[in-house]
Amino acid sequence: MAKMVCLFNHKGGVSKTTTTFNLGWMMASMGKKVIIVDFDPQCSLTGLVLGFRKIVDLQAIYISEPPNNIKDGLAPAFESKPQLIQPVECVSVPGNKNLFLLQGHIGIAEYETTLGIAQQLGGTLVTLKNLPGSIRYLLDTTAKKYSADYVLIDMSPSLGPINQNLLMSCDGFIVPLHPDFFSAMALSSLASVLPRWKQWSNMASSIDVLRDADYPFATASPKFIGSVVQKFRPRNGIPSVAFQRWIDELKLAMKDDFIPSLEKCGLIDRKMFEKRLKIEPWVPILEVQDFNSIIAYSQEHRLPVFALTQAKLRQSGEVWKQTVASMNQYSQKFKKCANSIFSMMA
Repeated sequence: MAKMVCLFNHKGGVSKTTTTFNLGWMMASMGKKVIIVDFDPQCSLTGLVLGFRKIVDLQAIYISEPPNNIKDGLAPAFESKPQLIQPVECVSVPGNKNLFLLQGHIGIAEYETTLGIAQQLGGTLVTLKNLPGSIRYLLDTTAKKYSADYVLIDMSPSLGPINQNLLMSCDGFIVPLHPDFFSAMALSSLASVLPRWKQWSNMASSIDVLRDADYPFATASPKFIGSVVQKFRPRNGIPSVAFQRWIDELKLAMKDDFIPSLEKCGLIDRKMFEKRLKIEPWVPILEVQDFNSIIAYSQEHRLPVFALTQAKLRQSGEVWKQTVASMNQYSQKFKKCANSIFSMMA
């Protein structure tokens, strides 16, 4: 069965979409079959992969039979249709035969309230019993269709019921961060929120009605895979002093608050983490500087930051040499991050 990995932080603007795309591409380039999933109603990942810029671009490609997006895929459960959830038709990502996209839909937000009610009632309302297990069921059945090894999920920046369900149904999760004050605040918030979500998950997985539903609520044991820190300015190959200060603050917040909180509720096995990754869990599994102008070309050509060509960048001479050096560095860093995921999910 495919391993489901979530990228989650309820703080927006921490490069979840960019990381999902680049990391998914790297994992697929290393021989794994990967489905990247757009669970953010903003549909940025879908727009990036397909080259869309407006909502009307998305609306033009949606079909319901068979479903080709996350909302229509979940419709049998959320709209009480007389049919079982079926695999979603994914999009093959151009340029990487092992990488597929499960398209997002702005309307996925419409399911948020209903799912919240179902999860609060904990199976006491039988008509809603299929909802808590439907998301993982859809992802599993779609992954099986494509023989995927990994499902990598770009989540929205919220603490809503869909994110609660996704995170507590996954196999592992990554927390993307920026080196700033707001990411430090987000870590403090997550240190109190995630244990409550885990408590809810433990309760839900013990309820007979949810276990015996058409889409059984998954008895998952999500584990913290690591953090990712991006968008800092380098100086002499390392973060500049101002950014390094915030990176150090994030590591301290992870060490003193976030990791102990996860350890108490079983969202991290610290001994296993350190044994497999050879680092302490507050050390990021990926630190990568600002992509600068490369990110604009990456989005324009729908390629990862480490796979752009000289022709696409329209560069030459020393500028091209410097860009190649940067791209090689990005490639090495994302490869190391991918290997961390493989090790943690083994």
